[in-house]
Amino acid sequence: MIAKNSAGNSAQNSIKIDTAHCLSVEQLQQQLLTGPDGLSQEEAGLRLQRYGPNALAPAAVTPAWLLFLRQFKSLFIYVLLASATLSFLLDHHLDSAVILAVVLINAIIGFIQEGKAEQALRAILSLTISHSVVVRTGVQQTVDSRQLVPGDLVFLQAGDKVPADLRLIDCNACQCDESLLTGESQARLKSPRILSADTPLAERDNMAYMGTMLVAGTAHGLVINTGPRTEIGHINTLVQTVVINQTPMQRQLNSLTRNLTLIVLAVAAATLLAGMLLYDFVFADMLQAAIAIAVAAIPEGLPAVVTIVLAIGVQRMARKHALVRRLPSVEVLGSVDVICSDKTGTLTANAMTARTLITVGRQYQLSGEGYSPEGSIQGGIKEGAGAANKKEQTLDLAAHIALLCNDSSVNESGHGWQANGDPTEAALYVLALKAGLTSSAVNQDWLRQDTLPFDPARRYMATLHQTANGKKLLLKGAPEQVLSFCSTQAGSTDSEVLDAAYWEQEMGVLADAGMRVMALACKSLPEDVTGLDRNLAEAGLTMVALVGLSDPPRSEAIQAIADCHAAGIRVKMITGDNPGTAAAIGRELGLDTSRVLTGSELDAMDVETLARIVDEVDIYARTSPGNKLELVRSLQRNRHVVAMTGDGVNDAPALRQADIGVAMGLKGTDAAREAADFVLTDDNFATMARAVREGRKVYDNTLKSIVFILPTNLAEALIILLAVLLGWTLPISASQILWINMVTTVTLSLALVFEAGEKDLMARPPRPAHSGFLNTLLMRRLLLVGGSGAMIVFPLFSWYVEQGATLELARSVAVNTMVMIEAFYLLSCRFLYRSVFQSGVWSGAGPVAVSIALVVLAQLAFTYTPFFQQVFAVAALSTADWLRSLLAASVVMVVVEIDKAAGRKFRPQSGLALGVKQGFE
Repeated sequence: MIAKNSAGNSAQNSIKIDTAHCLSVEQLQQQLLTGPDGLSQEEAGLRLQRYGPNALAPAAVTPAWLLFLRQFKSLFIYVLLASATLSFLLDHHLDSAVILAVVLINAIIGFIQEGKAEQALRAILSLTISHSVVVRTGVQQTVDSRQLVPGDLVFLQAGDKVPADLRLIDCNACQCDESLLTGESQARLKSPRILSADTPLAERDNMAYMGTMLVAGTAHGLVINTGPRTEIGHINTLVQTVVINQTPMQRQLNSLTRNLTLIVLAVAAATLLAGMLLYDFVFADMLQAAIAIAVAAIPEGLPAVVTIVLAIGVQRMARKHALVRRLPSVEVLGSVDVICSDKTGTLTANAMTARTLITVGRQYQLSGEGYSPEGSIQGGIKEGAGAANKKEQTLDLAAHIALLCNDSSVNESGHGWQANGDPTEAALYVLALKAGLTSSAVNQDWLRQDTLPFDPARRYMATLHQTANGKKLLLKGAPEQVLSFCSTQAGSTDSEVLDAAYWEQEMGVLADAGMRVMALACKSLPEDVTGLDRNLAEAGLTMVALVGLSDPPRSEAIQAIADCHAAGIRVKMITGDNPGTAAAIGRELGLDTSRVLTGSELDAMDVETLARIVDEVDIYARTSPGNKLELVRSLQRNRHVVAMTGDGVNDAPALRQADIGVAMGLKGTDAAREAADFVLTDDNFATMARAVREGRKVYDNTLKSIVFILPTNLAEALIILLAVLLGWTLPISASQILWINMVTTVTLSLALVFEAGEKDLMARPPRPAHSGFLNTLLMRRLLLVGGSGAMIVFPLFSWYVEQGATLELARSVAVNTMVMIEAFYLLSCRFLYRSVFQSGVWSGAGPVAVSIALVVLAQLAFTYTPFFQQVFAVAALSTADWLRSLLAASVVMVVVEIDKAAGRKFRPQSGLALGVKQGFE
């Protein structure tokens, strides 16, 4: 036991994670001032004061009041609040109240929909365990894992989570599942041997990292790093450095808001000055006219419409197994052009599966995925009946070895089939079930009498069984080791001379395919043998079969990647697995495997080199969390919109950095789920393709809403502007404009958010993130609809005035005509380019029909109800008035449809609503 030290003499620094694996145990003990008996209780207390608790800092949470105030951070809102204030000062209290009500409703909707603050850091905290077994002053004791300090000696056994970063000093058949940290699908066999300094993190077999799990064996380890200095602590730091970017649509809406606000304010100011200079109008009247223009031109209902479009998208995606955590992220999928996906558990099942079984002269392929026994064994080279019969017997023997020389099993739970024990052994167990064996029956006929447990140094396991035909030794292990024990092979005769070259060749084929290879062998023993020893197990065996195992790609993921490619989306696989396995899985998934880059190669690249390479390579292996994060950032620097899928702690920083982070809901960690924008509740990559379609539909419907709202608002503003410039009475008052905007927003505008989506959504290339809403299409509609709407309403109002109609009647005609213009224009907006007169376009038009019916009822109430007549100063219309209004309003739809027809004639068909340049270019 080492002597007690003062705080000043305690280990000055925890060992850096990049050096502990290449130091001897003695060197580590010397640097950490500890020994075989561990630390003293007093020394542990001093170090706890120095290094702090073995825990990570929780994430900051945005207060609710601040979240609510953020909803008012918009130029639209600022202008509307100013308009409400001025209207109130001018004694137009109704106008002021309506404006304020709209602002408040929008703020409440945004506050409710924004959701929870990010909790990735607190989720990572859950990976630490509550208690640990340590040795202090030579006595084994249980302590709170938060009290662990560098230099502590920790004991681990199968099923334990690793409480801190440890340098292992002794191991007994110790295997560790590090998939959540490294992405490696197979449990790592641990060993205390010293490693070279350049050993990648995923291959540091003498280390165990916080949050990973021991799946087999026992071990003692020295605590090297705790809390924020652990590998998970490093990931925690990376997560803290990530700034959540605005979505493309948020950026576009902000740009639209800024530009539109400046234009509206300039026009309103010019109108005020023109009225006063040209006609010597009273300042208060001109100020009210300027407010009317601002209220008419600013789409105060647009924020609510966009929020509702997104909310409906969220509901639809939830029904398709995709839960949305951040509302604005729904539309991002519409512009995603690169999906970076973790391999293990995302593209693959994260379950070892026996996929190929090779015997003498015959090869079998096993169908099915994961630990489910559903599947079959097929294949092989057909020969004579006798030979075939012998080889079927060999398959049966191989299945018995896989089942009996095995300490694992599988069972079905609410989350599917799960492995009990070592994943590789569980895969062999499933192989036997697919061959038709049942555990209870076989164990009864093959009674186990003795076992040689798996020894990492000898790399095999053996069991002794009593059968009706005598004693049998069954053995499985590393193929080159097992082959050295064999002198014969099971083939067309009971015992052929071993063909070592054949087996070595088949081992290479399986290894080149990225599979883990296991060998199965057996041996008959005399009846007087009652126990096993190494001498019996390591000589005179019969080679039976080779089994190739891997974590297979999900069948639905293969189709989903093909769908993504068809939609112009490139898929990149970023994994912690080895390059050979990554390339093999990539080939099956349909990815470009011409080049595979490793994490060490990425570390050696500068930013410029990586920016050139990242667009060319689709597969990245042996990557660290930092590599994944930098790859996402590099793609974003190349102006890609990036989605990142993953399930492990190692994916959390990249998930948060990506434009859209997608976590797995079933097998994913809390850290991944809390760092993501989406959670797939079925862990199915294919859900991504469906989510992309929904994202594109959300953007389409948002664009349709903007194309509907802005031109009609412009028409209202132009009506006011023309009246001021010509010195006329306003055809529509400010309060009447607010009525028009309110009634059409809650009826006509909302109809577009329920559109089912164009048929070609997934045949389009992705929409570039830098494309804006102010495109050629919108500009044309602004000119056509805004101009024609104003040129219809203003002359109609003037004609009524000239015919001696009252101001109330003329304005009533103007208001109803403007509303009917919007109703006719809505029909055209259902399809940005297709004609409303083509066959089949009325399918799914129910929401539009309902909205038009509602707005007609609202206008009838507005026109004929005494209350509304008094509040808004309007009069009842005759049948002739309605006919004139409807006939005039329909002209706008005819103008838009003529423009569509001209566009289709001169515009390439591939430009159909691409969202690339969005226009007839």
